[in-house]
Amino acid sequence: MNKYETLKNYFGYDSFREGQEHLIDAILSGRDVLGIMPTGAGKSLCYQVPALMLPGITLVISPLISLMKDQVQALNQAGVHAAYLNSSLTERQMTKALQLAAQGQYRIIYVAPERLETWEFLDFASKVTISMVTVDEAHCISQWGQDFRPSYLKIVTFIRRLPKRPVVSAFTATATETVKNDICEVLQLKRPKVLVTGFDRRNLYFGVETPPSKDAFTMDYIRQHGRDSGIIYCATRKNVDQLYEKLRKKKVPVTRYHAGLSAQERQGSQDDFIYDRKPVMVATNAFGMGIDKSDVRYVIHYNMPQSLENYYQEAGRAGRDGEPAECILLFSAQDIMIAKFLIENREDNPDLDSREAEKILARDEERLRAMSYYCMTQECLRRYILNYFGEEMKEDCGNCSCCQKDYEKEDVTAAAVSVIECIRQCRGRFGINVIAGTLSGANRAKLREYGMEELPSFGVLKNLSEGGIKEIIQQMLVMGYLIASSDRYALIRTTKEADEIMDGRQRISVRKLKKNHSEEKIHRHTHAADSLTGRGTELFEILRGLRTELAKEAGVPPYMIFSDKTLTDMCVRQPLNRAEMLEVSGVGENKYERFGEQFMDKITRFSKGGKEKMYRD
Repeated sequence: MNKYETLKNYFGYDSFREGQEHLIDAILSGRDVLGIMPTGAGKSLCYQVPALMLPGITLVISPLISLMKDQVQALNQAGVHAAYLNSSLTERQMTKALQLAAQGQYRIIYVAPERLETWEFLDFASKVTISMVTVDEAHCISQWGQDFRPSYLKIVTFIRRLPKRPVVSAFTATATETVKNDICEVLQLKRPKVLVTGFDRRNLYFGVETPPSKDAFTMDYIRQHGRDSGIIYCATRKNVDQLYEKLRKKKVPVTRYHAGLSAQERQGSQDDFIYDRKPVMVATNAFGMGIDKSDVRYVIHYNMPQSLENYYQEAGRAGRDGEPAECILLFSAQDIMIAKFLIENREDNPDLDSREAEKILARDEERLRAMSYYCMTQECLRRYILNYFGEEMKEDCGNCSCCQKDYEKEDVTAAAVSVIECIRQCRGRFGINVIAGTLSGANRAKLREYGMEELPSFGVLKNLSEGGIKEIIQQMLVMGYLIASSDRYALIRTTKEADEIMDGRQRISVRKLKKNHSEEKIHRHTHAADSLTGRGTELFEILRGLRTELAKEAGVPPYMIFSDKTLTDMCVRQPLNRAEMLEVSGVGENKYERFGEQFMDKITRFSKGGKEKMYRD
């Protein structure tokens, strides 16, 4: 089979997405490749298609057990024999898998980097034909990436030990220019075809919200998206547990995931989410890498992440099927302090010397500043993200909160002067809550206990809310006019740059909604079936019910049977025979043989053998 026949027969697609064909052609011609493609752009097909056409075995190296299981399940559903080798298998299972692979049973084998050093695997690799080594999550090999893993350095040694050097392909979703060059150098790629398809995910809506209550916002959002799968990311385990309990008490079908839970609990939570038993997942960033659930319709960040790299990777888990999805970041003044504390108190990497560790800390603090600006910018959020990753975007996107809300700049320099004076009067002994309370003239026992009522600054900003004062303080922290201590007290002091505000050399402005702005919610499609008519939606639900039944019988997640996008296309096309069903996006020969007749039967019964318009113009 050629590449087009392979694509259609196994994966059910008629054409390649942007960039896929270029990388596949390079691999088939024997060239190394590096593909930098956003989540949902179809990186896996770039190595899976050539793996099915090359003569030997393709090894896919990944640090993620969940990704391996997910990808192998999906490949087996598509009619491709694949296996994985990682710590979830017993030694006996591992030996059996290697024996079957040596007999030609598997074309694609996923393997954890730690397995590359074992005697048994090295012996296996020396006796079989390995046509390609694919490095997934390739940014893990660079110490300048956001998730450096020393175990990835073993890949280079492993490739050198092979009797014949295979094609080496590497893929990642996000990489700055420095990380991109580091991947090529450390992996020793030869004449690599480097392709950056662009970081834009046009189907994603990006929003930053500053609600009075994050809990109330989240609860309201979930109610409005009741049938959708969504992930809510929290910065700490404590936040996860608290939000999970609140949602559970409100009868939300929710589960949770963080490193403090047992392995059994984490696996159960992951399965509940993937199999749609509990469509809402509350988690730390320990969850998500390698989860290939394509129908996640929203990702809410309850707290601000530590970098745009992390944010874009996590937010990118929404809408992997290409259908509309929303990425909402809930921002509050305390988020930056939490992120700063987590950065400064993370576990030391024993593989780095003190000088390297210092450089990485400085880099992480710079990334935090960029993330903070994202939360406060008055510019198009999509353009901000793309410019950060080195991709120029001149026009506003029209699909983010900054583009869809009517903002204006408000000069708050006079208030900023009062903030500086208050902090200096306090001699830097208090945090943001006390400073804001003092300036607003709040009637609180703690302020009286501290003697804040005696300060000249007490009540000078009583015309502003405490929330508004905190917003100004946070803006000044981001811009470097103030600094907060890295301990849990987050005491605020002024920097020497604050003098530029005091003597009139610098002005401060914050983003405010215009007074005439309508708060009426702009309707955004967040579900594939939203584009269908009433009758179309009715058929979609019937097909979705069938998909759930078949998934239970097969013991796989529903999206591995067919994606929401495929079900929507079935509703639009209403296929009544084999040829028409194979025209549906995502229906290949193997999927048709296994499930096609059952879906056509449901469609025929619903439409009584006719066809009607089920798509909204």
